[in-house]
Amino acid sequence: MKTTIKQLLQSTDYNRQAEAKGWVRNRRSSKNVNFITLNDGSTSLNIQIVANENINENILKEINAGACLHVKGTWQASQGAGQAGELVADEIIILGKASPENYPIQPKAHSFEFLRENAHLRSRTTTFGAVFRIRHNLAFAIHQYFHQKGFYYWHSPIITGSDAEGAGQMFHVSTLPHLNPPLTEDKKVDFSEDFFGMETSLTVSGQLEAELGAMGLGNVYTFGPTFRAENSNTSRHLAEFWMIEPEMAFYELVDNMDLVEDFLKYVIKYALDNCVEDLKILDQKFKEEEEKKKKEERAEMGLLEKLQFVVNNPFERLTYTEAVEILLNSPAHKKKKFQYPVSWGVDLQSEHERYLVEKHFKKPVILNNYPKTIKAFYMKQNEGEEVGKETVRAMDVLFPQIGEIVGGSQREEDYDKLLARIKEVGIDPNNLWWYLDTRKFGTAPHSGFGLGFERLVLFVTGMGNIRDVIPFPRTPKNASF
Repeated sequence: MKTTIKQLLQSTDYNRQAEAKGWVRNRRSSKNVNFITLNDGSTSLNIQIVANENINENILKEINAGACLHVKGTWQASQGAGQAGELVADEIIILGKASPENYPIQPKAHSFEFLRENAHLRSRTTTFGAVFRIRHNLAFAIHQYFHQKGFYYWHSPIITGSDAEGAGQMFHVSTLPHLNPPLTEDKKVDFSEDFFGMETSLTVSGQLEAELGAMGLGNVYTFGPTFRAENSNTSRHLAEFWMIEPEMAFYELVDNMDLVEDFLKYVIKYALDNCVEDLKILDQKFKEEEEKKKKEERAEMGLLEKLQFVVNNPFERLTYTEAVEILLNSPAHKKKKFQYPVSWGVDLQSEHERYLVEKHFKKPVILNNYPKTIKAFYMKQNEGEEVGKETVRAMDVLFPQIGEIVGGSQREEDYDKLLARIKEVGIDPNNLWWYLDTRKFGTAPHSGFGLGFERLVLFVTGMGNIRDVIPFPRTPKNASF
């Protein structure tokens, strides 16, 4: 079985035969000895290979950044500073050469834009190795958390005939000919001739199907890819991303808020406990990136400080109405420092959310009971409110430096109210007959929330662009790799 570089670096069993396989980060020469920096992706730390005169010079000439090596030699305590051990090579086998003229990832600083253009190789860099190892650990922690809580992993479909968000920005799935599709008598595309016999798209959410699972299994969660055909090129948008969406029977809004706070603290603490080396590297990278910004634009907390801030502080809970009052009375509003206006009924912007978290409460915040008009059709309506001031039992979790990270709600379980709301927003009830059925046959209070996985990874790693926390980002005009 292969020994990883991580395992070898942890070993203090020196003066024994050992092997290492990996990719060259750098090579430097000093008198009659060559020092080769090797990494295999198992850790952010590199292993130093010491190649003395016994290694053929022709072999050494072929060892450049990016080359893949199999090194056999003696594992011994290091003679230099910076590492505990080093591998003194007896034999070096070049598994794959890398031309120094053509290999893009050279031992120097590269911009994130350049590395996105070379996304097939960027996992070999220190920064992206750290990001993707943390991504793995967060995914593992999510599954572990829900398993320990008695949730069932529910696989919602990727191809769907419904638009859960009602936004219409969906990728269509069809086997009909593009240039000459079959048409109905009124000259519209005849989707009855399509593969599924109906118009279908890539899913924007697994929530509606997860609700069906909760109505039989109690507590379920989805964790899968979702898609949005939104033509947005911002640093926070992807066309393909992953969502975590738990749905819980017999949960009301307060239960939902309790769960989401416990869940977020658990997965972030898991990263702090299990990704120490990688987080230290990204913390330093975060500081370097912040130094490039204007002083007034710099974050008040470092990466590690920000993560501890979330784990160690109870989340403040208040209504949307209370939040608007705070914002209207804030010095930032009175001095006209907010870019976007604040009033009851508007969808709060990131600057408003961050003010509440970073300036006013100085802790994570859960806002709840939002205006009905700015939220989705499936959210439970509150009773007895004046016309024009109706609210729903929605909740958003707000984090420092990012604003909203989770959105959720108690779902409307009343058949008549749900049907009326579906019609009100212009959705054909016939397309959601199966969803409405759960309100006809044994309806029950239930709640859930959605967390964009990449947004969580973005927060935990401190990266500035969501395209840098998924291996191969899908964005407008970009589906390479």
